[in-house]
Amino acid sequence: MKGYTGDAVFDTILAIGFGFAAFTFLGSLFVASPYGRFASSKMGINLNPKLGWWLMEIPATLSFYWFYMQGSRALEMVPLILAGVWTLHYANRGWFFPLAIRNQGKKSSFSITVMLLGMFVTGIHGYLHARWFSELAPHLTAAWLHDPRFWLGLLVYALGFSLLFSSEWIVRNLRPKNTPISTSQSGPRGDGYAIPYGGGFRLVSSPQYLGEMLAWLGLAIASWGLPGLMILAITIANLGPRALATHRWYQSKFADYPRQRKALIPFVL
Repeated sequence: MKGYTGDAVFDTILAIGFGFAAFTFLGSLFVASPYGRFASSKMGINLNPKLGWWLMEIPATLSFYWFYMQGSRALEMVPLILAGVWTLHYANRGWFFPLAIRNQGKKSSFSITVMLLGMFVTGIHGYLHARWFSELAPHLTAAWLHDPRFWLGLLVYALGFSLLFSSEWIVRNLRPKNTPISTSQSGPRGDGYAIPYGGGFRLVSSPQYLGEMLAWLGLAIASWGLPGLMILAITIANLGPRALATHRWYQSKFADYPRQRKALIPFVL
């Protein structure tokens, strides 16, 4: 962050964010985040998944635009491009994804504890990136358009978002809408889950998690600041262990689960 002169509130919240990443990683080593297939009543009241996801993600939209528009460079080209990336991401993550959740027949719920922790993260996440893009990052000027890091980051983001969106689409359409849940040769499917195929699922069990990580890695490179590294660290701390748990879950549930698939990183892990 060459040229950054410091801001006490921003730096304090950033430090809290990195501390939360460490907390998330340690917690994920013992228990997968209690939502979706790992939902548990032990973590407090459970909400409908659509409502829980939407409430968890909405602070990212609200806090980002509130603080972004107060920045002195909010209407300059590079901040606007990065704000556009943010808008694309949370149009999907905060609005389309929650409203498109299909959990007919699944024992699926969303812990209010996860929701509250998620609201905290998305709130500070939005604040940090908004201020970084439109006010505090000294390098995010027109000259940054000629820096290869900007375009490399956008490319990585595009690859990650494409993988994320396509993988979620595959999972969402595993069976036609409102089709009764039956059994398969793989074993019981009374909870509504099935083996996904195609796209990134040819190589890993959780390509949507890999896509999310790549997307935030790309934004971190394109914006070249610690806020990007913070959300990337939190994402890896949360989704890395969850991907491993999901892989083990598929293997234990389905006898014919593809053996060549890795959990998260193709051919490696």
